[in-house]
Amino acid sequence: MFVTMELSQEESCTLDIISSSAAQTQRLGMQLGCLLDGGTLILLDGQLGAGKTTFTQGLAQGLAIHETVNSPTFTLLKEYMGQGHKGQDVSSGLALYHFDLYRLDDPEEMIDLGFEDYFYGTGVCVVEWADKAGHFWPAECLHLQMKVLNEIQRDLLFSATGARYCEILREFQKNAYATVSS
Repeated sequence: MFVTMELSQEESCTLDIISSSAAQTQRLGMQLGCLLDGGTLILLDGQLGAGKTTFTQGLAQGLAIHETVNSPTFTLLKEYMGQGHKGQDVSSGLALYHFDLYRLDDPEEMIDLGFEDYFYGTGVCVVEWADKAGHFWPAECLHLQMKVLNEIQRDLLFSATGARYCEILREFQKNAYATVSS
């Protein structure tokens, strides 16, 4: 795994990671999931097979979700409830709202379906194919652009906007680097 981080004076930062396997992409998702709290919005983009759902499966593990997570391509949204972490009450688990906009024809459909309420709610929202509604997203979020490098390697480019998301990305970078070093 190769990790680089760039910070700007504005409230934005990026982190570029090369993942060498689907299992590693899933572990990275799990590490990020452990850092999240309610009201978090993560936008995922990348071609088919880039690992968006694999990353989301790991994210769900980090949120202590024990259900099988798969792509909501035909339903647009799947909801999962976290069980909380060890020592926490089960009711303390965060909900994961997993969106897939692949079949979305018009971003305005998201408003008609009431999806906007989720993006400003208390759960963690992960949106696959987020570029299909590019102008719709709030200014502050975490965006992950995934790129297929070869059969097994993926380039994961994280872009955070807003102080909260930059802090999440900094903590994630420390955890990802610690994993490489150990």
